[in-house]
Amino acid sequence: MMTYSDSESSHGGGKEYKVFRQFSRDRLLHEMLGESTSGEGSKSSWKVLIMDKVTVKVMSHSCKMADITDQGVSLVEDIFRRRQPLPSMDVIYFIQPTKENIVMFLSDMSGREPLYKKAFVFFSSPVSKDFINNIKSDISVLPRIGALREMNLEYFPVDSQAFITDHDSALVELYSEEAENSPYFEICLYTMASRLATVFASMKEFPYVRYRAPREQDGSPAATRSLIPFKLAEILWKCLEKYKSIPNYPQTETCDLLILDRSVDQIAPVIHEWTYDAMCHDLLNMDGNKYVVELPGKHGGPPVEKEVILDDNDPVWLELRHAHIADASERLHDKMTTFKSKNKAANINRDGELSTRELQKIVQALPQYNETVEKLTLHVEIAGTINECIRDMRLRDLGQLEQDLVFGDAAAKDVINLLRSLQDASTENKLRLLMIYAIVYPEKFEGDKATKLMQLAKLTPEDMKAINNMKYLGGSPQSKKSSSGFSLKFDGGQKTKHAARKDRTGEEEETWQLFRFYPMLEELLENLNKGQLPKDEYACMNEPAKDSKSQRSTNSTAPNGRRPAHSMRSRRTPAWARGHCSDDGYSSDSVLKNVVPDFRRMGQRIFVFIIGGATRSELRACHKLTAKLRREVILGSTSFEDPPQYISKLQLLSEKDILKTPPKPHNWS
Repeated sequence: MMTYSDSESSHGGGKEYKVFRQFSRDRLLHEMLGESTSGEGSKSSWKVLIMDKVTVKVMSHSCKMADITDQGVSLVEDIFRRRQPLPSMDVIYFIQPTKENIVMFLSDMSGREPLYKKAFVFFSSPVSKDFINNIKSDISVLPRIGALREMNLEYFPVDSQAFITDHDSALVELYSEEAENSPYFEICLYTMASRLATVFASMKEFPYVRYRAPREQDGSPAATRSLIPFKLAEILWKCLEKYKSIPNYPQTETCDLLILDRSVDQIAPVIHEWTYDAMCHDLLNMDGNKYVVELPGKHGGPPVEKEVILDDNDPVWLELRHAHIADASERLHDKMTTFKSKNKAANINRDGELSTRELQKIVQALPQYNETVEKLTLHVEIAGTINECIRDMRLRDLGQLEQDLVFGDAAAKDVINLLRSLQDASTENKLRLLMIYAIVYPEKFEGDKATKLMQLAKLTPEDMKAINNMKYLGGSPQSKKSSSGFSLKFDGGQKTKHAARKDRTGEEEETWQLFRFYPMLEELLENLNKGQLPKDEYACMNEPAKDSKSQRSTNSTAPNGRRPAHSMRSRRTPAWARGHCSDDGYSSDSVLKNVVPDFRRMGQRIFVFIIGGATRSELRACHKLTAKLRREVILGSTSFEDPPQYISKLQLLSEKDILKTPPKPHNWS
């Protein structure tokens, strides 16, 4: 009776290539909602959709309400709320396979008067045989079941190439001082592995599972924490082995997966990243991807607030989010000026008479013109607010020193001088600078040196916990605490050469100032693509054959091994500013079009999963490498972290009994 919801792989049989986010949307709308109809009705019959707290998140991350309604759903309900009987309507249950959910489902559909006519049940992850037997044993429910399937879809897409498992507290639950003794430790790992496995089940991908190898194996708490990527890989592997029974699931490897944790790069979560996307999330008071913009009032009236959603549905955002903030600002102003000067709808009051045909075209173009101007105006306002923050907080000086530290171009005197000159800098910004300093120069925090730096920066011992607690993510056996201070030895910091990154400016395209920084993830994925990851540092659950690398990647580079040079500064007219449909002065399509990567000739996918939170710079690297390597690079993580939240979580790692209460966000002064 139990069946699997079957989806087609985009690699096999020459089928059209599906991009990552398309999988969850298509499966939810077409495999689940579109096919759930009793034989007596038609596909246009209205249905009820019932979900739990997790599956409603899965749905909302992939589909809009209008999409759901288009599939014949007239009512969406919470499984744990009291519901009105609708015995003439079919119902779709999209639920987790938990005991509580099964009990509620049986209660709804059993007895003489069920709440609904026919039930189509879809589980978000594998369901146990005991639960299936419970359902089968209820003879009143069995004839009322139209479908009973495993969707295996319990992940949350947050970008066209990124997803989370929704474990916002993973850093604390897995890496805090007493984490391994907490019941949350195993629960977090198993749930994470189960949700990660549904990504591969849903996309019909079977990965080579690589993971960051343990750095210590002496049974210490540090050794336990360094085992976490391996433990996740091990649990995931068992899940994937079970999925081999799914129809059409590949029996041999089709992609690469690299499992990391935050210890691989402790700089990326705290350094100021200068892209439009990162600056929005770092400097603005955003609620997820929502931001309230204050626009000037019309005709001199009071300012008007407008909520903006910055996501894949906004073509201006898609075009500019990975651009340097200065580049994004210039391009926005250029586009606004060019669009207004070329679009005839903006020039209604020009001198001279207009023909009836011209007037008709202008009237038809006005709604589209207004929409385009409004969209550009919103982004101009947002970019302007960010630039004001940069000036007011003197972030250029701070950002320059951060990057100089990372690339070995700054020393202790530079940090001391800046701290003295930026006495009014925020606690958060001073702390972020010192965290980078501690990673590159760990010896500068030995003995009473840390106390002196704390006093110079006017930080409290509570603030300094963020620096001290970095040892829980990547400390070495030499790390020790003393009565007068603490000694830190981080894997990210090098003792002989004080640089945490190799400067790749000469290898990459011309960049804007403060755009040198790149996350370690970028280098790791390039090495993975070339088959050059050190095996002693990155082990594999199912080691590939030596000649398999050439089958996974595509020939996307020039004969000299380098891609053609590309200058961000020289592209004065970006693709989104050039007309795609019409150049008659009436069309607005040229501004709201976005260039989509050509996925038709992609190699096999690369998945990377980061335990403890991913960053905006790492997401940017995945988009960049997709084009560079000609392989779709998909970033997964327990959550996406912005600097304030990440620092707050770090400070909690040394707290006693922290796992008894969930972490709360810190309000920075």
